[in-house]
Amino acid sequence: MNNEPTRPHSRLRSSGGTPTETKIAVLLRDDLESWQRLNVTAFLVSGLGTELPEVIGEPYEDADGTPYLPMIRQPVMIFEASKETLTAAHSRALTRALPRSVFTSDLFTTGNDRDNRAAVRAVAAGELDLVGLAVYGPRNGVDKVVKGARMHP
Repeated sequence: MNNEPTRPHSRLRSSGGTPTETKIAVLLRDDLESWQRLNVTAFLVSGLGTELPEVIGEPYEDADGTPYLPMIRQPVMIFEASKETLTAAHSRALTRALPRSVFTSDLFTTGNDRDNRAAVRAVAAGELDLVGLAVYGPRNGVDKVVKGARMHP
């Protein structure tokens, strides 16, 4: 018997979706400054490999044999949208039970991971002041989540 705890996203992990069957999308609020967009994107995508190891490829190595860390094995599509569209996308991601990560405006004022988690935990899902959302899953499901958003310029 397997004694491992059930992970919330194990249903997708077991599907073995290939990069052509699945999609990673990051949705950013359109009123962020450039540095915020980059920072939020990095934080959002960083969580995918910890819960979804199938999104991570093999390690890299150059011609000299110098090793490099593995990276996500498929493109990450970056979108932008209004606060309202981002909130609707979050709701659709929850309804579809797709793996997701969030970044709220409160996280710009915290200084560490513990405070980040506390800031999110202090607000109900429907009240989060979202500035970013990352979602992973079947292409058609992710497309439906980011409906109304536009590709980031």
